Amino acid sequence: MNSGIRTLHIHDPERGASSPCVIQYPTLAAAVPTSIGPYVFDATTDAPIAPGRFPVCVVSHGGGGSHLLYRSIAGHLAAHGFIVVSPEHAGDNRNDRSLSNTDAAAIARPGQTSRALDAVLEDAFFLGAADADRIAMLGHSMGGYTALALVGGHPWSRSGTALPVVADARIRAAVLLASATDWFMAPGALDDVHVPLLALAGEHDPITPAESIRKVLSHLPASTPLEFSVVAGAGHFSFLTPFPAALQRPNFPPSQDPPGFDREQFHRELPETIRAFLTRTLGTS
Repeated sequence: MNSGIRTLHIHDPERGASSPCVIQYPTLAAAVPTSIGPYVFDATTDAPIAPGRFPVCVVSHGGGGSHLLYRSIAGHLAAHGFIVVSPEHAGDNRNDRSLSNTDAAAIARPGQTSRALDAVLEDAFFLGAADADRIAMLGHSMGGYTALALVGGHPWSRSGTALPVVADARIRAAVLLASATDWFMAPGALDDVHVPLLALAGEHDPITPAESIRKVLSHLPASTPLEFSVVAGAGHFSFLTPFPAALQRPNFPPSQDPPGFDREQFHRELPETIRAFLTRTLGTS
């Protein structure tokens, strides 16, 4: 199969505006690359969806980042039978950072993600194709925080108060990439996380250090399935799809990796690692 691609606009009632959400999905149509801004997706715009029922994976981008930066992962999943939902987080993205690095962003993100999932499950194009019983989530950095909050984590603010977020019981598994976990250091913060987790950390990540992630996740219930590993040589941004050559420059940190790390090679392996985990944990229809 190949990947199709569509864009929905998700209304955010709290901000009174809509944000784009890119959906990639399996199709039998020929691959015709699609450009969105400076990025090229190996996906055909508005191609007919392949027959069948497919698991869903929601992708949450990092703080102040973009929903367009996980193309290698989303495209691989779509071509292997997943519907991949990638919303832009209002107030915490590359164009609007009004909420970035605030408790307000931590509160808003889970609801934004659930609304994007609602929109896709209710959209006529995906009716009958999206399997609401097989839903997973993937998050990078602050997106990893979002995933943990949605699968039952209880986040606390930096000032020591519980944040009012609502978990989404539809999510049955989560992938955490260089996850922001310091929101979950309070006693019992992860007691209600029971879904299978795949957590990957970068060996040379000063933003979300591997050891910090390991320590927080060590407080998961003993019965929670956890696959944790540290990616040798990787930095915080190594989990982003390699940038176009024109954007690879030293003064643009998301395009850079620790010396000697081969992001291109890593992204020939990472998407399949994620697909295999999600297939194992979500099962078949």
